[in-house]
Amino acid sequence: MCFRRGSLRLWLTILLLIGPLQGPSQAEPSGAATGQSGEVASPFTRSSGQRLGEMAYSRFVDEVERGGVRSVTMAGARVTAQLWNGLAIQTYVPEADQRHLVKQLQAQDVAITAKPDRSGASLAAALVWLLPIVLLIAAWIFVMRQMQGASGNAMEFKKSRARQLNRGTGRTRFNDVAGIDEARGDLEEIVDFLRDPGKFLRLGGRIPSGVLLVGQPGTGKTLVARAVAGEARVPFFSCSGSEFVEMFVGVGASRVRDMFEEAKKSAPCIVFIDEIDALGRKRGTGMGGGHDEREQTLNQLLVEMDGFEPNTGVIVIAATNRPDVLDPALLRPGRFDRQVVVPNPDLVGREAILRVHTRQVPLAANVDLKVVARGTPGFSGAQLVNLVNEAALLSARRSKSSVGSDEFEDARDKLIMGALRGSLVMSREEKQRAAYHEAGHALVALQLPASDPVHKVTIIPRAQSLGMMVRLPERDRLSLTRARCRADISVAMGGRVAEELIFGADTVTSSAAADIRTATDLARAMVTRFGMSQRLGPLAYGADDGEVFAGQPVTRRQQMSGLTQTLVDEEIKRLIAEGEQTARGILAGRLDDLHRVAEALREYETLTGEQLRRLLAGKPVDASQTSTPAPAVQSG
Repeated sequence: MCFRRGSLRLWLTILLLIGPLQGPSQAEPSGAATGQSGEVASPFTRSSGQRLGEMAYSRFVDEVERGGVRSVTMAGARVTAQLWNGLAIQTYVPEADQRHLVKQLQAQDVAITAKPDRSGASLAAALVWLLPIVLLIAAWIFVMRQMQGASGNAMEFKKSRARQLNRGTGRTRFNDVAGIDEARGDLEEIVDFLRDPGKFLRLGGRIPSGVLLVGQPGTGKTLVARAVAGEARVPFFSCSGSEFVEMFVGVGASRVRDMFEEAKKSAPCIVFIDEIDALGRKRGTGMGGGHDEREQTLNQLLVEMDGFEPNTGVIVIAATNRPDVLDPALLRPGRFDRQVVVPNPDLVGREAILRVHTRQVPLAANVDLKVVARGTPGFSGAQLVNLVNEAALLSARRSKSSVGSDEFEDARDKLIMGALRGSLVMSREEKQRAAYHEAGHALVALQLPASDPVHKVTIIPRAQSLGMMVRLPERDRLSLTRARCRADISVAMGGRVAEELIFGADTVTSSAAADIRTATDLARAMVTRFGMSQRLGPLAYGADDGEVFAGQPVTRRQQMSGLTQTLVDEEIKRLIAEGEQTARGILAGRLDDLHRVAEALREYETLTGEQLRRLLAGKPVDASQTSTPAPAVQSG
C-alpha cells in the first residue's frame, strides 16, 4: 500500500510539471486575422468585446456568401475567422471542400492567412517531453521491485537445499543391496528402531545419532543410503556436503540450522549427507587461519548433532571416501557413533552383486556368474555393474539375443586391459619384440610358486600397451607375503630381461617403462610401509601420518633425514636388482621355451594359460580351444 501511495504522489507531481509545459503550445495562436488595413490579429487573443466560439461549417459557408467574414486564418483543416460584427469563430473544413472554400473567400475579397498545421508537431513535442519521464518512472518501478524481491531471495538463499523424500520413495530396497552385508545390517537396525523403538528402549538401548559410511569410490555407500530411503517409513532428507559451502560467511551455517529445524519438525527422521568431507574437514588446516565459511558451517553442524540442546529423533547418515581428513570432533561418539566400513566385495559378495544386476539381463546357458566373480578380484560394486553393462552392449552389437560368456570375457578384457586398437599396425620387428617381452613375463610367472597362475598372454595392442600378460588369482588375497612381493617384482622385470637376452642390452626399448614403475612402487611399499626390509626394520617411513601443512598432507617420507632416505633408496634398488637377477636366471636357463612361446604368440597373437602349459609340455597348441573364462588382474 505504501508503494502504491508513493507511486500516486509521483504521478501527480509529473502531471503538474507537464501542465505548464503544454500550456504555451495550446495558447499559441493558430492563425491571425488581418483587416483591410493589413493588421493581423490573433483569433486566440481575446480583446474586449470578442469571443471565440465554434461554428458549424455550413453556417460558416453561408456567412462567407453574405460577406460577413472579414479575415480568415487557415491551418490545415482548422479555420479561424474574424467576422465583421466583431466575433471570432472557429470551424473545420472537410479536405474535399478546402479549394472551393478558398475560391469563395477570394471572390468575397476576404483576407486569407495560411499557417502550417501544428497539431502533429504538438503531439511530437509532447512525446519528446513525456518519453524520458516515462522511462525514468519505469526504471524506478523496476528497481523498487528488484529491491523487494532481493530481500525475499536473500531469505531463500539461506535456506537448506536438502530434499525431503516421501515415505517409501525410490525403487531401491535392501534386497537390491549385496556384497556389503555389514553396512546393510547396521542400517537395517536403524530402520527397525524407527519402526519399533520400544523394542530397543525396553532394554535401555539408545539408537546411534549418526552413522558414517566409509569406503572407496564405487563400493555402494550411496546405494545403501538409497535403500534406507526406500525402506524407511519416516521422512528422509537427502543432501550433499558441497551444498552448504558458499563464498559468503554464515550462509552454510544458516543452511545447517534450517535443515535441522525442518528435520526436527518431522522427527523421527533420517538425514543423509553425501560426501561429508566437503564440509567436515579438519579445522585450522585452510589458508589464512580459521574463520572461513567452511569452518563456520562445520561448527554449526557439530552443535546441531550434539550440542547444548539435545537432538532427539534426527539420525544423520553420512558417506565419505576420505575419513582421514575429517575433524576429530565430528567423529567422536555422540555425533557419529558408528563408523561402518564399506569395502570392496569378496568372492561371495561379487557373485551376489552380479546376480542382482543381471536380473533384467538375458543370460546364455554357458554363463556361470561364480566363474565371472572369481575372475574379478578387487572389483567394486560400481565396476561390476559396468561389467554387466559392457557385456550387454557387446552382445547387442553382435546381434545376439542373450549375453554369453564370450561377451563377459571380452568386457573384462576391455575394463582391465583397455579397448582394442584395431587401427594400429605393428611392424614385424615390433611384433617380434612384443612377443618376446610378454613371453618373458609369462615364463617367469610360471616358474615362481608364489605367483598367481597365468591366465592369458596376448600381443594384441590395447589402450597404451602393445601386449599384456594377465594372471588369475585362485582366491581373494587379503594380505601380501614377502615371497609374493618378490615374485611380482621378478615377473614385472621379466619382459625387460627377455629383450636384453634376445636383442642385446643396447637395443632395449621403453616398452618396459610401466613394468619398471610397477616394480619400483612395490619395492618402495615393502621398504617404507610393509616393514619387509631387514636393514631398515619394521618401521613406517612412507605412510601418511595425517598431518596437514598449507592444505597438503605431510608424509613421514618427507620428514626423513638425508641418511634414512639414502638407505631407503638403496633398499629399493637392491630389491629390484634381486628380482631382475631372478628373472634373468629363469629365462637364461629356458631360452628354448622362450623362443617357442614367442613363436606361438606371433602366430596366434593370444595364448590362454592352458595353451601355454601344453606348449611348454611339448604338446601342440590347439587353436580351436576356447579361452578359459575370467581374466583378472594385470601382472606384468
